[in-house]
Amino acid sequence: MKEKITTSLRDSKSARWFVLITVSFLMLTGYFFTDILSPLQGMLRDNIGWSNSEYGAFAGSYSFLNVFCLMLIFGGIILDKAGIKFTGTFFIGIMIIGAFFNFYALTDYFNNGGLGYEFLNSFLTDYKPSLKLAVVGYSLFGVGVEIAGITVSRIIVKWFKGKEMALAMGLEMACARGGMLLAFTASPWMTGSDHVISRPLAFGVILLVIGLIAFFVHNMMDTKLDREVAADTSVESSEEEFKISDILLLFKNPGFILISLLCVLFYSAVFPFTKFAPDLMAQKYSFPVEYAGSIVGLLPIGTMLLTPLFGAFMDKKGKAASIMVLGSILLIIVHSIFAFGPDSKIFAFGAMIILGFAFSFVPAAMWPSVPKIIPESRLGSAYAMIFMIQNVGLMTFPVLLGLVLDSSNVGNTGSLDYTKPMMLMVGCGIAALFVAFLLRAVDKKKGYGLDLPNIQS
Repeated sequence: MKEKITTSLRDSKSARWFVLITVSFLMLTGYFFTDILSPLQGMLRDNIGWSNSEYGAFAGSYSFLNVFCLMLIFGGIILDKAGIKFTGTFFIGIMIIGAFFNFYALTDYFNNGGLGYEFLNSFLTDYKPSLKLAVVGYSLFGVGVEIAGITVSRIIVKWFKGKEMALAMGLEMACARGGMLLAFTASPWMTGSDHVISRPLAFGVILLVIGLIAFFVHNMMDTKLDREVAADTSVESSEEEFKISDILLLFKNPGFILISLLCVLFYSAVFPFTKFAPDLMAQKYSFPVEYAGSIVGLLPIGTMLLTPLFGAFMDKKGKAASIMVLGSILLIIVHSIFAFGPDSKIFAFGAMIILGFAFSFVPAAMWPSVPKIIPESRLGSAYAMIFMIQNVGLMTFPVLLGLVLDSSNVGNTGSLDYTKPMMLMVGCGIAALFVAFLLRAVDKKKGYGLDLPNIQS
């Protein structure tokens, strides 16, 4: 007869917080590589010969396979069927392979006719082989890091549900933003005085391998927890295998539809913006290229400090739906400053600080709200679908920003004019605010409890 277990490993604070450290470090490495080329847009334009439109196409390729090949849906199926350990390990491996291709595409060896160059130069000859290989690599990396993110969300729910879940998610996001900070501040310096772009990419690949090792440590802890749960006859699993009908049920849920729309609109006004933000700082505000990324680095610094604080507040006090409205308002203010404000460095600093607040408010409120809207049996497929919808924006808006930037600067021999690209971001913020108000209204009608505390007494 199985023994009843009154406490498990997740009831140990030290154990669950140690697990959080391992998966948070993994996401730090992933987000570092995600933004590793963002502060190098000017170098790619000047040294490699990529146009702004080509850079936008590269940035958008992150989500290409996720959107057109439905990789996040398949990732959700794999997660529900094969479990956390296999899914995480497999897709972290995909992430590392894609990152290596991205690195190799920008090495001197490849661009001087190295392995694969002639083949990639034999088709679509209007595009450089370096761009084509980088797009392939970044697409694979995007699949790996997004599904790893879904897996980490499931891990946090598994270890922290009914406990400090919003705080845990906030701290995990803070570590991820730490990766962004490292990318924006260190990447330009890693290229050295000779501007060798492949150097920070090589460091990024090594960091991802260390992240995989950290995930192996998590796997050992997760295995022990699973054994404890399996031995406890008083615990019945609330999870079911993924079914196609789960997706249909999700889209019958108005809360899910609205939180998915808010996610894609909000993140489309942040992440694609950060791909171009260092160049914006150099072009409009005349920051030196070496420091432009550091100004954008104010964003992750703010979110690293604020997101866990807001998460802890919502664990105890709630108000998630109201905070999502506030975050959307701040988003509109920020991009209006960038679009129409004066070319003043003080305004650039101020706008980035405000964006840090917005980017702390909304994710800290939004992600812990999903388990309140979606039953746990469909949580894996829900996160996968939200991430896929989000990736539509992450694929589309960098391309749009690059195209609008090029088209609005035809014949311009001076600094690039970023007014129209930033107006596009203002539109995203306005749409996000409208959806946030709708979500708040639906929450009151359906009783999801989004404004209630996460920790229940």
